Amino acid sequence: MNFLMQSALQMRAHLTNRLHHVPVLTLMPHSACNCRCVMCDIWKANANQQEISAETLARHLDSFRRLGVRWVMLSGGEALMHSNLWVLCELLKTLPAKITLLSTGLLLRRHAEPVGRWCDEVIVSLDGSREVHNRIRNVPQAYEKLVEGIQALRRIDCNMRITGRCVIQKLNYFDLPNIIAAAQKIGLQQISFLAADVFSTAFNRARRWETSRAAQVALSENEVDTFTALVEQTLVDFAEAFHTGFIAESPEKFRRLPQYFAAVLGKAEFPAPQCNAPWVSTVIEADGAVRPCFFHPALGNLNEHSLEAILNSERALAFRKNLVVQTNPICRKCTCSLYRKPWNHPESSP
Repeated sequence: MNFLMQSALQMRAHLTNRLHHVPVLTLMPHSACNCRCVMCDIWKANANQQEISAETLARHLDSFRRLGVRWVMLSGGEALMHSNLWVLCELLKTLPAKITLLSTGLLLRRHAEPVGRWCDEVIVSLDGSREVHNRIRNVPQAYEKLVEGIQALRRIDCNMRITGRCVIQKLNYFDLPNIIAAAQKIGLQQISFLAADVFSTAFNRARRWETSRAAQVALSENEVDTFTALVEQTLVDFAEAFHTGFIAESPEKFRRLPQYFAAVLGKAEFPAPQCNAPWVSTVIEADGAVRPCFFHPALGNLNEHSLEAILNSERALAFRKNLVVQTNPICRKCTCSLYRKPWNHPESSP
């Protein structure tokens, strides 16, 4: 599908809210996680593990193909906990699709060979320098295992793109310069930053966190002030990393990190979101639930209908028609927006 056709289809989607082209698919192959992070409740459901079967995925490949899926992000949970992730990857490659693996890094060394074979890119979670990362992940030697996994991947494919993603919160905001330095030291090609979500019911939360629970993750007023000053100093000390793109965010977007935490306290406006995720992407969870993004409610389930039928159901059409991202309360407080220009290459970054 050429760029002009992609652009026309995506513009048509915004006019009619009917989706004919969904280039980005986030797939959660497995529901469990092998970390116990304070900012996430996914691991609390490990006793009731679920995973997408090869049979289920194969049944929907034609639907994915008709929707023009070209980029699959394997998220979770921890995708590498799937009983046979590589069968799923083999099926996905028939689309064909670029495969990006999002991982805690704990199992990377064990699975380095098939990761190198089937995945085009790996994004690892990096939450701090060694001691800080291990404290947040709450798993013995999480940092050391992450480093070993990256090294194992480099031995198999020295050119594989391996980047990091850091979720900023109370336990690591002060470590910001060390996080960037650690990303450089362990050989990542880029690091990106998100503020921790304290509002939604995503990440296996049965309901929105109460104030006391959110306070364990969000920053206090004094911490926001400290973090704001640290962000400004980081912009100076790591100017070259911003210039080269090693730090994925622009300086303007980087400053939104402390702004978000100030907004949580009612001391600022939430950063204005720029997002078209529900029109260009979708999320499929391990139980088959289909969401327009991580944060909005499910629109249907693959065990009952095709992806095309779900995304273009009356419920989905009404959702997109009535969704005003700039004012929607869920979107306004979102920490992980996606904006994809209609003319982007299907394998370019969102």
